[in-house]
Amino acid sequence: MERKVKYNYDFKLRCVNEVLKKHKTVDAVSKLNGCHHTTLHDWIRFYEKYGKKGLLPRKNKVYSLPFKLKVIEAIDKDLLSFSQACLMFNISTKSVVMNWHRNYKKDGIRGLNHKTRGKPKSMQFKRAKKKSNKLLTREEELLLENESLRAELDLLKKLQALIQQEQNEKQ
Repeated sequence: MERKVKYNYDFKLRCVNEVLKKHKTVDAVSKLNGCHHTTLHDWIRFYEKYGKKGLLPRKNKVYSLPFKLKVIEAIDKDLLSFSQACLMFNISTKSVVMNWHRNYKKDGIRGLNHKTRGKPKSMQFKRAKKKSNKLLTREEELLLENESLRAELDLLKKLQALIQQEQNEKQ
């Protein structure tokens, strides 16, 4: 499943061209088009470095551990800002790099490992045993019948308790 793109390619290109070719201010163009001025600044930087390809929407990319380390080391060694690191390494948003940096400072290399996304499974269901083709012994048949009768009895007891509870509430 791809992520939803907030601004399409044509919109980004039009905004960038208004700033670069029509010589309008970033603030004026961002207010006119309803996008944040820092977002527009990022688009302009990517357009200047990568051309029209820099404005294309990107799919969610999974970055390797060595790549993440390389980005963090460049930030620390060269004193790059997160925006500069995104531009240098062609990463779509600075929030990605900010998360890497925070996790690295907190947990070291373990913090950079890819984490599974989404809601974790809360319940583990036991799979039903597959029925085999071999015949059951008389004892196994009786045990299965006994188990099903116990389940039926428990169900009937619960039903009786509910009926009795309703009658008590009516009285």
